[in-house]
Amino acid sequence: MGAAVLGVERASFYYGATRVFEGVSFALDAARTALVGENGAGKSTLLKCLTGELELNEGKVVRSRGLKLGYVPQEAPEALLPLTAREVLARALPEDGSEDWRIDVLLDEFEIPFELAERRFEALSGGWRRLFMIASAVRLAEPDLLILDEPTNHLDLSNINRLERWLAAERRLPMLIVSHDRAFLERTTTRTIFLRSDGAHAFAVPFVQARAELMARDAAEAARRKLEAREIARLEQVAQRYRQWGVLNDKFHKRAKATEKRIARIEAERTEAYAGRERRLELAEGEMDAKVALRLAGLDVCAPDGRPLYRIDRLNVAVGDRIALLGPNGAGKSMLLSALAAAYDPDQSHYDGTAAVRFNPSIRLAVFDQGMRDLPLKTSLFDYVAGRRARRRSRPTASWPRPASLTLG
Repeated sequence: MGAAVLGVERASFYYGATRVFEGVSFALDAARTALVGENGAGKSTLLKCLTGELELNEGKVVRSRGLKLGYVPQEAPEALLPLTAREVLARALPEDGSEDWRIDVLLDEFEIPFELAERRFEALSGGWRRLFMIASAVRLAEPDLLILDEPTNHLDLSNINRLERWLAAERRLPMLIVSHDRAFLERTTTRTIFLRSDGAHAFAVPFVQARAELMARDAAEAARRKLEAREIARLEQVAQRYRQWGVLNDKFHKRAKATEKRIARIEAERTEAYAGRERRLELAEGEMDAKVALRLAGLDVCAPDGRPLYRIDRLNVAVGDRIALLGPNGAGKSMLLSALAAAYDPDQSHYDGTAAVRFNPSIRLAVFDQGMRDLPLKTSLFDYVAGRRARRRSRPTASWPRPASLTLG
């Protein structure tokens, strides 16, 4: 087919009465386009509308006839988890198995270890799951246009570089990429669309230049609005004086009316200046006299299938430590956090002198995993936070001025 075309016209989407985005219009062509926006701007929802998974409340999706669309969501669908990675790849090929040989070619070409293809998808790290899904969409499915939602999520630095090489090799494949990784977008896209509460803003340049142009536009509009506000304030003072003088002279009364009409025209044509949402995160602080928050001694970390990954002979995490844990995809970073969370006992009921994981008795542990598996997705944010606060008040806990933390990279 000719150049792939996909887009939306005056698109709006609501969850109940809550607006996600409104009045959005843009068209994709042969370029590689970055879709950028704040958390909650509706980027992933918009992608689902483009793919047909969700329906717009207003507006329409425009797509070329016969367009074959590839889509890689943020997380692996539940249906893929029981399958082996090879079976996941085979889903993009004919069911009769006549082209299954392409899987081995792909593994070799993309430098993916063959043994990983035989493992169950749920046993792979989040990074390797993403690479398998993207490789399948790029090379096996052969789409006319590829949509990637946060493709660098869960990827280590080497695999981000690997992904960039893959995408660079597919020079003729148009793409729409959602990502918060600015450096990745700068290296992989040539066009940028910003999704905001005031609509979609498209620029035919990569992210860095596009962001500079958008900020310059916002600054100019804010300056114009400020000048307009000053002019309105000045005219209101003038109109007030004319009204006072008009008590004795009807000529000034007419001037007051004319000035009020001028103010109304300025108000009607006033520049709309974008104001982003301010977000602030404050961590609770407290007092803690102990020096050691966590002790590890002889901790064996294993993969989900029981394979030993590594052993930590001795590690002390002091109060105030902030630790970055780096390693390649599949090394066991998330499994270490899972082991720590599983060993945490706020009542200290099972700790003894031989325990591999020993928390300070005053520690309150908080875990935020990459898959957000512990979040009740059917519970409202208000009810979830209120419930957490109630549970926290039900037991005495302590924290420290600078929280000890393990940050995975």
